Amino acid sequence: MTDQPLSVADRPPHRILRNFAYLLSARWVRESLQTVFLIYLARHNSSTYGEFMLALSVGQVILFIAEFGLDQHLVPQLASNRGKEADVLMQFFMLKGVLLVAGVLGMIGFVYWQGYAPSLKVLVLVIGTGVGLEALGSTFFVACQVQGRQDIEGKLRAVGAGFGFGYGILSLFLGAAPLVTAFYKLIETLVNLAGSMRAVLRRSRITLRLPEFRQIWVTGKGSMVFTLMAVATTLYNNMNLFFLQRYAGAEGVAQYSATWQIIDGVSCLASNVLLRNILFPLFVNLWETDRNELTRVMRNSARWLTAAAIPIMFVLFVESDRIIRLIYGPEYGDAAWMQKYLVLTIYIAFIHNLAAFLMLAMRRERVLLGFYVTGLVFNLVLCLVLIPGSPLMGTTLAILITKAFVAVMTVSFCQWTIGLMPGRSMVHLGLAVAAGGLLYFLTIGFAYRELAETLAVIPTLVLIYTWWREFSKKPEKTA
Repeated sequence: MTDQPLSVADRPPHRILRNFAYLLSARWVRESLQTVFLIYLARHNSSTYGEFMLALSVGQVILFIAEFGLDQHLVPQLASNRGKEADVLMQFFMLKGVLLVAGVLGMIGFVYWQGYAPSLKVLVLVIGTGVGLEALGSTFFVACQVQGRQDIEGKLRAVGAGFGFGYGILSLFLGAAPLVTAFYKLIETLVNLAGSMRAVLRRSRITLRLPEFRQIWVTGKGSMVFTLMAVATTLYNNMNLFFLQRYAGAEGVAQYSATWQIIDGVSCLASNVLLRNILFPLFVNLWETDRNELTRVMRNSARWLTAAAIPIMFVLFVESDRIIRLIYGPEYGDAAWMQKYLVLTIYIAFIHNLAAFLMLAMRRERVLLGFYVTGLVFNLVLCLVLIPGSPLMGTTLAILITKAFVAVMTVSFCQWTIGLMPGRSMVHLGLAVAAGGLLYFLTIGFAYRELAETLAVIPTLVLIYTWWREFSKKPEKTA
């Protein structure tokens, strides 16, 4: 059989929004099911919920080591090796398998080093392995993304989530032991892996061949900087949770995780769905073919992400008490005040991830690695200083300050090199935010709370609509 090229070039203009809609729909299905499952688990037993969240965090470390950096390297490799996509896919698949095994062995050593109870050790191993196996399935999902077939990816992810979380919810309903419920993640991951592999092989008519060891070594060597970036980012995003487990136990982890699930879910919506899966392949192509168009797409992305973050952060800030109580119940009072601080990480994550993917498209991954390692060291210092004396506040401040610190480095680099942030648009947005703030403070004293909050976001929404009309008048050259 012959290989078909997996190119992102020459897509029609409407495909960006269509592909985003496919992935967003799948994301909503998965997040809805996950929300139901985690809320059910949190209300069922807060200690078990804390243990599950700890296990998921350990699994995320394995996943990002085996997947995140390699997927970023896989995109340009597929784009530049047309006709050899089967070899590239198999090289990355086998390399991820090696890293996954190493990660699982490291996880086993970690849980024994931490001295967890036997039941918690097994729970972490089962869930952590399930999360880590996502790395193998993502290899074929990346192939779908480069082909512009996000519709296939969306359908498969929705089906996998249905099987996995459906099993988990049913297990909780039937009163199954936590270890039995923990297999929900393995089920979801294996469904995704089988479905994505079948889709790529069937639709692309690719025949996978075992690569030589030398080819795997060359791929691994070229991907090393991406893997190191994955290690650094994963550690500084999850390190505070390990310190919190030590100083506040499972209950402290549960309080922090309750709000972090909301905050991180919003942040990942932009970074994973729009930036990583759709815009990053486009950035890679435009950096080589049309840098003027890259500048236009980049600046529009910057102002749209910034504008979208403002009303989201505002609502999550002023409604934190209601949101946490409604979702998790009254016993999660600490999560409500933590959310007021953590909402700032939404905008930080939006704009930082845009800058980071641009740096990868520009082949500046070594500079980005330096930023991440610096952020990791900075985060470790913050965790050592802030968390022991005040576990919950220290955990919150550690992640907030670290994310801001790294974002300043990445955004400043892109601003100096290619002019990331459109100055006039940011001035307009600042005026809209100021107008909304004025309306809020003028009405909050005598109007219903909901009315004041609605008036506060109207100026920003009007500006977003104005930008949309302006942007829609300009036909896209590449999508």
